[in-house]
Amino acid sequence: MSPFSAFLSAEGTPSSPASGQTLQILITAANSAGFLLFGYDQGIMSGVVLSASWLSQMDHPSELTIGTITALYDVGAVIGALLAAFTSEPLGRKRTLLLGSSLVLLGGLLMSASFSRVEFMASRVIVGIGTGYITSVTPVYQAEIGEHEQRGWQVCCQLTTMLAGLLLAYCINYGFYFVEGQVQWRFPLGFQCVFAVFILVLGPWLVDTPRWLVRQDFAKADRDGFHSFRGLKVLARLRGKSVEDRQVQKEMKSIVDAIRLEKTAEGSWSSLFKSNGVSADKRFYLAVGIQLMQQLSGINIVTYFAPTLYTTSLGMSQDKALLLGCFTQLWYVLASFVTWYTIDRIGRRRLFINMALGMGLVLVGEAVAIRQGGMLGDVAAVVCLFLFEACFTWGWMACVWIYPPEILPLGIRAKGSALAAAADFIGNWIVVQVTPVGIAKMGWRFFLIWAGFNIVHAGVVWMFYPETGGLVLEDVDHVFTEDVGEEHDVAHGTALERLQWVRVRVAARAVKESRARKGEGDESRRGLLDADGDGVAYGTGEAIAT
Repeated sequence: MSPFSAFLSAEGTPSSPASGQTLQILITAANSAGFLLFGYDQGIMSGVVLSASWLSQMDHPSELTIGTITALYDVGAVIGALLAAFTSEPLGRKRTLLLGSSLVLLGGLLMSASFSRVEFMASRVIVGIGTGYITSVTPVYQAEIGEHEQRGWQVCCQLTTMLAGLLLAYCINYGFYFVEGQVQWRFPLGFQCVFAVFILVLGPWLVDTPRWLVRQDFAKADRDGFHSFRGLKVLARLRGKSVEDRQVQKEMKSIVDAIRLEKTAEGSWSSLFKSNGVSADKRFYLAVGIQLMQQLSGINIVTYFAPTLYTTSLGMSQDKALLLGCFTQLWYVLASFVTWYTIDRIGRRRLFINMALGMGLVLVGEAVAIRQGGMLGDVAAVVCLFLFEACFTWGWMACVWIYPPEILPLGIRAKGSALAAAADFIGNWIVVQVTPVGIAKMGWRFFLIWAGFNIVHAGVVWMFYPETGGLVLEDVDHVFTEDVGEEHDVAHGTALERLQWVRVRVAARAVKESRARKGEGDESRRGLLDADGDGVAYGTGEAIAT
């Protein structure tokens, strides 16, 4: 196999010795580098827009125009996410990631070499399109290659590297603030290309996900006698076991059973708005909603405009504002490590609710501190920004990016996750557009709007969002297919509980049972081989060794 063929192959290079944890680490590294690019691009403009050289090169744009130039990245990201919804299923997870990285590389080179506003704006859109591809596919890629006990912290790893990208951007901005000339902004913008190249270099050693391979083979085969040897082989490599291993066989059968259950092998666009027997439409709305709510929390007021907040609202000099911005992002990174421990132990849902309430209260405190003014008010305002970032990363960072691929059925997972990412970027674009004007016109009152959004988000999650942590991806389908009649225990409850969607309580019970089985060492789950099965190994016709 040629290097280029291995680069594009869904099964990677046959000569690669990588398997088990090593292979998962390589894929996680590539996905994490993709999110690092996402974070770097979010943060780098915070210093570029303060550069006198850049402002001169761009013909001294107005505040509104600066907001538009900054937001074009999000416009591109929406376009990229929408394109990914069309292409990520036929291309696969791996090749979609490589395509997005190639676009970021191209856009980064063009942006750092721009000499006019039009050139800069066009290249920023290209970078955004690449980022849209990357952020649409990496959560799905990671969720589909990881074991269910590890999905949460693996995505946390991606999001921590995203925050590291933000921190790196702020530190580079601060370091180059004291450099004269156009290198002050050209180098920071071009430096992102290093990480895009890193992903592309890893390409030959990456494999696509077993679920995608099985789905592609399923669509082409006689479904009654269906086998996917490609999917089985890659699954065994990811688990570091042989294809005859009992656990590999069980997981493989659960994947095939889930595809048959969904009955939507074509994964058409209309499937997003149909139940298909697994409440696929409602699950799609949940995925889009959670990512839109993430942006309406107001996080990118801090991410994009922390130095501007420090100069405009707190009256700091530009160099001090940039330095404090670095410490803000350093705290952001450090706080994110807490989520590595909590996401799989506490669960997505409780973190969503508690941290949304926390962000709402902190933003009220931010508004009060800015209105108060003076030394005490300024210190309190900075502390509130730090607390806001902590609450966000503990509840609404990694949890939001892992939730769509967990809640969505396999048939619409790629399209649904891509459209959910598009909703995220649309919300991002709205926030970036209104923030400069909102801070200038409304002052401290601007923060109360976002405080209100967060309080509402906590209520929406409590009422409608089921827990997904601790469940095998294929078992999430059973939460939505289980019959819940009046005679069923979850159909009853207190008056307050009856305000919730009944699937919230079904999921809570399923997670509780799953964790109890794990504690007892019982590894049998719905969707795996039946206890009274014939013991024949998947795709081999041979007995499974017990």
